[in-house]
Amino acid sequence: MKILVVLPRVPFPIEKGDKLRAYNFIREMSKNDEIHLFAIDEENNCTQKTIDHLGTFCKSITVVPLKKIDACFNIIRAFFNGLPLQIGYFYSKKINNRFLETIKTTAPDHIACQLVRTAEYVKNINIPKSIDIQDTMSLNMERRSQMTKNPLVRFVLCMESKRLLKYEHEIFDKFDDKTLISRPDRDMYPHENRNTIHIIPNGVNFDYFCPREEEKKFDIVFTGNMGYNPNVNGSMFLVKEILPILLKSKPDIKILIAGANPPKKLKRLESANVHVTGWVEDIRDCYAQSKIFIAPMRIGTGLQNKLLEAMAMKIPCITTPLANESLGAKSGVNILVAKGKQDLADNILTLLNNKQLADAIAQKGFDFVKEIYSWEKAGEMIHEITSKHYCK
Repeated sequence: MKILVVLPRVPFPIEKGDKLRAYNFIREMSKNDEIHLFAIDEENNCTQKTIDHLGTFCKSITVVPLKKIDACFNIIRAFFNGLPLQIGYFYSKKINNRFLETIKTTAPDHIACQLVRTAEYVKNINIPKSIDIQDTMSLNMERRSQMTKNPLVRFVLCMESKRLLKYEHEIFDKFDDKTLISRPDRDMYPHENRNTIHIIPNGVNFDYFCPREEEKKFDIVFTGNMGYNPNVNGSMFLVKEILPILLKSKPDIKILIAGANPPKKLKRLESANVHVTGWVEDIRDCYAQSKIFIAPMRIGTGLQNKLLEAMAMKIPCITTPLANESLGAKSGVNILVAKGKQDLADNILTLLNNKQLADAIAQKGFDFVKEIYSWEKAGEMIHEITSKHYCK
């Protein structure tokens, strides 16, 4: 069976959650089917090394650059057409022409696209198709609008949320199958038939993310793409609101914030207690060198891959109800869950001062992700979905 996978970003190297999911989906799908990749190169930095690596999974690869000037015009056009701005950002007639050519040359049996950002290219194609929505994006935008203090940014985010709400509903019936990462996102998806959406959680590469014994240089670590607003918000919350509470008891406490593209406002928070890395070649070092992982998420949607990775490496984890809603771990057993800055600080101090409890949480967290979160299982679910419309 030939599957054409359509992505809004080149899925390698992996520094963002959507790339992680796309990369592992492609790798697992290639075990059963012939994969042809069509990817938009948003960052215009795709190299031959990347093409060669993806070629180990893909029969053919088409990478189309998205020029910044074109993207700006696309956004303006979307604004006046009533489309969500991010849908407009990723859609252009030039790219669509290349996409139609790719369909002719590959003659796919199924088209699998990722995120609503690619839906405009695929929605009217008369070939069996599925869309990995991942998260309910309208809900994500709504939560972000509620957290921002800038009136102009709030206006734009509110507008985007409303447009996404409408768009998510409109494209629902255009696809034969829909997938999401978590049940909470499905429950909030804006369509009356939301219960037909398949839930396919993310997984963990347990051969790669595995426990390591190393010297602990940091007390707390938080990782993620720091160009993503919910991660920036969580980092700022950790340093500006939680850290001052911790310093009262542990003045020498060390926090590590690791991930690509940290904004200047986050870099400015570096101190004797806080280290901000930027891009890290091997994120496992950051986990292994830290005593506790915390995901102090206050906005955003979907499953936090960073929690899965930390738990797979047997790092005791602390998070908020928002992040744990999708994860589904049991507070006090697999993880510690707290809402406000005082409770989060108290949980951090509890684990730092009680190694026996920290070790127990780490072990139970490891057992939890090992049992539930597997890329192999995700691949089997995808194959079942894509193959049901296939007639030899």
